Amino acid sequence: MEEDRVEEAKKTILIVDDEKPIVDILVYNLQKEGYNTIEANDGETGIEMAFSQKPDLILLDIMLPKVDGLTVCKRIRNSLNIPIIMISAKDEEIDKILGLELGADDYITKPFSVRELVARVKANLRKAELNSSNTIPNNENDNTKSEGHDKTITIGELFINLDKFEVRVRNKPIELTLREFEVLRYLANQPGQVVTREALLEKVWGYEYYGDIRTVDVTIRRIREKIELDTSSPKLLITKRGVGYYLSSKGKGEE
Repeated sequence: MEEDRVEEAKKTILIVDDEKPIVDILVYNLQKEGYNTIEANDGETGIEMAFSQKPDLILLDIMLPKVDGLTVCKRIRNSLNIPIIMISAKDEEIDKILGLELGADDYITKPFSVRELVARVKANLRKAELNSSNTIPNNENDNTKSEGHDKTITIGELFINLDKFEVRVRNKPIELTLREFEVLRYLANQPGQVVTREALLEKVWGYEYYGDIRTVDVTIRRIREKIELDTSSPKLLITKRGVGYYLSSKGKGEE
């Protein structure tokens, strides 16, 4: 009976990769950490298994037979809210941008440290559990308000509904990925306060140690493209050169 309960508590990770040596390494190390693993060797099978097995997390390679990883990510994300970590041999900015834009939660390039990958798996699973329980990270300068039954944040022209995961800028609805929403929410809870990229990795991505800070830069860039009128001269999401990022406390830029 006890063994059955332990088995039920295990998280299941779907590995979608056509390189058997990589799959074998991932299976061995993830199972050693106590996870169940299931495998797909092409994009088409990966999509089918994601919908039929509903894993707790997906490790998804970009270069796949039949259906490429970016398309797989898009199809899965349209229907399922499962953490997706993209894996690729390419270290090109365009791949990272596309992966994050299509809804990937994280990105890691081959060759990767197994220790780092496992840490990212743990962090993304932990974040998924927090989101499923509607837990909002507490901040010292929490400026949330309640409108009816919903918690909201309003900073000038920026409006965030925390319960409905909705964002409006200048009364225009903005479509953000879950990760983009989490970054914006974290910054909005402390307007005017500069947050380093390392701090964002730790607080939003939940890494146990610092990963690739370019992931933060790409996410910030994508948010700006959606909320700013002119990304070359941002008025809402500001860069403090050499330090980090912050949301203008006026919500209209610092005059």
